[in-house]
Amino acid sequence: MASPLATGIYGLASATSWGAGDFSGGLATKRAPVYTVAAVSKFASLTAMVVLAWLRAEQIPSLHVLAWAGAAGVGGAVGLMALYQALAVGVMGVAAPVSAIVAAAMPVVFAAFSEGLPTGVQFVGFGLALIAVWFISRPPEPTLARSQRQPRGLRLATLAGIGFGCFYIFISQARATAVFWPLAASQAITLVTVIAVVCVMSLAQRRGVFELPLQVVPMMLLAGLLDAGGNAFFLLAEHAGRLDAAAVLASLYPASTVVLAHFLLNERVSPAQSAGIIAALVSIPLIAS
Repeated sequence: MASPLATGIYGLASATSWGAGDFSGGLATKRAPVYTVAAVSKFASLTAMVVLAWLRAEQIPSLHVLAWAGAAGVGGAVGLMALYQALAVGVMGVAAPVSAIVAAAMPVVFAAFSEGLPTGVQFVGFGLALIAVWFISRPPEPTLARSQRQPRGLRLATLAGIGFGCFYIFISQARATAVFWPLAASQAITLVTVIAVVCVMSLAQRRGVFELPLQVVPMMLLAGLLDAGGNAFFLLAEHAGRLDAAAVLASLYPASTVVLAHFLLNERVSPAQSAGIIAALVSIPLIAS
């Protein structure tokens, strides 16, 4: 299925799956260290990709395709680590939307050069979607007062967005008849990077930073499986249409996180978040036109 409509469907499926994965991962990090959650969830994501590739009897792609996928994995790992640090040392209400907007904007610029400019209607949709990401990602209440730590958090958030933007662009270059093998290669590199960071931190701090509470493992695994689904849907969206449309739609993932937190945890949805969700809904048909 290759059409703007297919890009829209797959892009929204990617956003929904990624957002639900973030929700699951967020719950897991309340009971386990963030690096443990990242490592276990990425292991689950990698396992899911390998199993799906085997079930589909996909042929292992060329080294060229796997190299692009590996580069995407590095970008994803950088984005993941930088975002965790940005949320820890900066202002959460700034870090999350900044990283998402940078990640969405990079493929738009890249696609303008590689695929030509989108239509005027799509440009309006992109603008609405970026505004929606900003407002949806804002917490109902300020989580931290302004302080001298904000500039550092902002730089880390920008780095996170660059990492995720590189993931979007690099994985789009891993074009092959196979879908899940390139994603498996990407997840493998991300997992190795996360484990390497954990080892370095453990040596630097002279103590273990990897703790595995068994009761939280199911939530970690669910986060990994949902992340795998988001990756697969994004790649399908990009194959069906333009990279910029797929990336902007997939970057609406904070909406599903906010909705799940509202219904399952009774977290309040602020007026700004409600406006962002409405803007996202309006942007979807414009981007998919």
